[in-house]
Amino acid sequence: MLHIVLLEPEIPQNTGNIGRTCAAIGAKLHIIRPIPFSLSEKAARRAGLDYWADLALEMHDCLDDFLAKYGGEQLFFVETRESLTYTDVVYPKHSFLIFGPETRGLPETLLDGGYGPAISIPMRESIRSLNLSNAVALVAYEVVRQRGLYGV
Repeated sequence: MLHIVLLEPEIPQNTGNIGRTCAAIGAKLHIIRPIPFSLSEKAARRAGLDYWADLALEMHDCLDDFLAKYGGEQLFFVETRESLTYTDVVYPKHSFLIFGPETRGLPETLLDGGYGPAISIPMRESIRSLNLSNAVALVAYEVVRQRGLYGV
């Protein structure tokens, strides 16, 4: 199964869009608290439309709780400006794609923690980053391309 992990997401519309993408491809969504909004907020629900019932969702109280449960799995940290791009990876069956908060990205201590490789999406140097929901869709659909929809 493909797992999409959002560390402390900040924008409800992005989280809703990502939930909709996860429902469409059968990926499990993990959200690591704290988050500054409720998942019942209109903005998150509207972006996810009526797909929340089809979404496999797991909430985690903090990063340490997530790592205690899943730290031994195949973790891939999606961050800007890494030398390994998301298309260079052959994703194993149980892959976890981890994305940081929209305004901060993933903490260096996590990237340097030895849990797995950091990967990136190529972009022009003058552009700081992509929208989080777009980044999730790009990398998740690379896994779909490699495995086929039912291999996710």
